[in-house]
Amino acid sequence: MATILDYLSGLVLPDTPDGSATDPATVLTDFRQDLYDCLTTRADALFELTDAVLCTDGPVHSLVDLSLVAEHRRGHGALYDGLNSGRIDIGRLRVRLAGLPLPRTTHGRIVLAVDVSNWLRPDASTSPDRLFCHVYGRAKSQAQTIPGWPYSFVAALESGRTSWTQVLDAVRLGPTDDPTAVTADQLRGVVNRLVEAGHWRAGQPPILIVADTGYDITRLAYVLADLPVQLLGRIRSDRVLRLPKPPRAVGATGRPPKHGPEFRLDNPDTWPAPQHHTTTQTSRYGTVNARSWDRLHPRLTRRTCWIDHTADLPVIEGTLIRLQVEHLPGDRDPKPVWLWCSQAGANTADVDRWWQSFLRRFDLEHTFRLFKQTLGWTRPKIRTPQTADRWTWLIIAAHTQLRLARPLAADLRRPWERPTTPGRLTPARVRRAFRNLRANSALPAAAPKPARPGPGRPLGSRNRRPAPRNDVGKTVKRDLTITARKQRKG
Repeated sequence: MATILDYLSGLVLPDTPDGSATDPATVLTDFRQDLYDCLTTRADALFELTDAVLCTDGPVHSLVDLSLVAEHRRGHGALYDGLNSGRIDIGRLRVRLAGLPLPRTTHGRIVLAVDVSNWLRPDASTSPDRLFCHVYGRAKSQAQTIPGWPYSFVAALESGRTSWTQVLDAVRLGPTDDPTAVTADQLRGVVNRLVEAGHWRAGQPPILIVADTGYDITRLAYVLADLPVQLLGRIRSDRVLRLPKPPRAVGATGRPPKHGPEFRLDNPDTWPAPQHHTTTQTSRYGTVNARSWDRLHPRLTRRTCWIDHTADLPVIEGTLIRLQVEHLPGDRDPKPVWLWCSQAGANTADVDRWWQSFLRRFDLEHTFRLFKQTLGWTRPKIRTPQTADRWTWLIIAAHTQLRLARPLAADLRRPWERPTTPGRLTPARVRRAFRNLRANSALPAAAPKPARPGPGRPLGSRNRRPAPRNDVGKTVKRDLTITARKQRKG
């Protein structure tokens, strides 16, 4: 059995679910062949387009530049035809991604991160299904909403500071979708595929799912209660939670209370003594203080996602954590972070493991930066969302190949770059060496057939059927109160 230290140093890949170690070159070759089999239409063009993304020098700036890469043997017409008319068996590709060796933390646990990354298209008025995407500005109070396509990603995380994650799924959020319901279905599908692949078995620690603000973490915990998972998410610092209901006094009359006193996150006077208080010394954040309170829950109302709940509203208890660090990079007076976990009855080790796993969630931001700035995920000016989905899955397939090639790549560093060990290569450095690895891997794409270019539009003609313009935003609005719902139905 390979140790975690061996894996982090890049010497071996994690063990497969059946316990047998697998050669990294064989895993990469098998995945490339499986990827080709998942391309059901225009397979050769789509496969060579993925190789062009991996083998081009420098960041990807446009699609047409990829047609000039030596690994892409077809013309630019075949490139656009493959993206517009090709087909990918996404269900089969998801199963294949779940069957790959999975990274784990130092305790052997599976940690998944879920987050949304936006493909901004503010000027694409002819592109349908665009939503208003929330974007943070560089200065304070500079956040804004820009039209685009939001994508929800689920990735497996590693231990330690790294820029590597293993992307397992991606779903585009549409105008008619409920983000919480879509995220719940997405996480359920990922967890079920991991269980079917043998990565989790009965008796093992539950899978930890980490999310940032913007998710209804208590709703996700309620919907996914039948799965072997724990939900951990950051909540707003102005939230109001409820303590457990006090024991009923002897001889008391009337209806017993359902909730205890209020716990206002922005009012320390409402905080009782914490159950656990830990102090950890770190090299990056200084002294980290974590305090936790057990069995805290929100007081639910029949609004938003709970408006269709016919039974009594549940009491979803969990562990509240207040995380205070000494300093952040560039910030000497950081604000505390509030976390809520769906697991009650935690001990000191659980609290420390949870907030450390939450800090690893930010590794997914490095993956988004690699997608956009290096692999060119949001560079193409694509019109239809179906084509955008196709291109997104090709980028995920390219990133997966970089991860599988991680133990095989040599460090082709620039003269001004510091040398590093093979196990600490970044995805960008592994990409530099992928052209050499590709020659010894599977090359299932057939050679292009000779063809003549089409006649194109006749000279002097005009387009008499312009593309329709599409509105931006949600097309289905939900009643926020029961009264409004009854009025609409009446």
